[in-house]
Amino acid sequence: MCIGSQPGPWKRGLVLAALAVLLGLLMLLHAYIPNRAKNLGSLVETFLPWFGLFIPVLLAGALWRRSASAVAALLLPITVWLSLFGGLLSDKSHPGSDLIVVSHNVGADNPDPVGTARDLVTSGADVLALQELTRQARFTYERELANAYPYHTVQGTVGLWSKLPLSDIQPVDTQMDAGPLAATKPFERRADARALRTTVATDHGPLAVYVAHLGSVRVNPRAGFGTDHRDRNAQALSEAIAAERNERVVLLGDLNGTMNDRAFAGITSQMQPAQDAAGDGFGFTWPATFPVARIDQILVRGVKPKSSWVLSATGSDHLPVAAGISW
Repeated sequence: MCIGSQPGPWKRGLVLAALAVLLGLLMLLHAYIPNRAKNLGSLVETFLPWFGLFIPVLLAGALWRRSASAVAALLLPITVWLSLFGGLLSDKSHPGSDLIVVSHNVGADNPDPVGTARDLVTSGADVLALQELTRQARFTYERELANAYPYHTVQGTVGLWSKLPLSDIQPVDTQMDAGPLAATKPFERRADARALRTTVATDHGPLAVYVAHLGSVRVNPRAGFGTDHRDRNAQALSEAIAAERNERVVLLGDLNGTMNDRAFAGITSQMQPAQDAAGDGFGFTWPATFPVARIDQILVRGVKPKSSWVLSATGSDHLPVAAGISW
């Protein structure tokens, strides 16, 4: 061997090749990342699509190093990412629907609830779900939406406005309060309701509609990905939906999590995310200024999602989401 000769292309960039394999395995086996250590598994799953950004970075390094081994190793993460999210790259929407539903976390700090309400009226929604309604803003939305939506209900901080009659309205206990003291209090005396259930009378029969705003999550170095409240709410909500007797169900709300997160397995095992079935792209909704995650959801059971899309920004820090459904 000549002094100063360079290793061959299959021997160069072995570190890059190892990183590519690790990236592929991380995405492939994300469900096996334990949550015991600061909910690391749920944190990875929340931002799982973004791990694909490491692929072009590693590819650039592999080309710079002229490493055949690194390029070959990149086939693993590319294949895994496409199998997980490739279906979201195409437009799966279809024209025509029987009912348009819209969901929006209007934001407790929204500086322009009047403008937000008027924007939502122009969305064409037949059924409109709002979350994070403050007591003061509630009256604004009731006034601004009254002409377009003759039927409505507000339970705690969530509400539903409809062009079609509502019945069987009731709050849903998502266990916002927890612990020994909460068990001693009747549901009516616990924290403000953040979920409701009602029946919408459609031309095709009754449709059960749930509106929910699950607990917030926090990320900090000491506690990690704090999801205890949200996970408890998600479990309670999944049990309520499992007990639902109506075959046709729509869930609208700010669930404070993506449907890749294992915390929502109880819900996604029963219902289909409209964005996955009939959307165009990832449909990120939060934060509104630069969305990085879809935490505002529309899920269905017993009806067909025909289209799903994200609406333009309002005064909220969330983007509204919409879906067209059919029987």
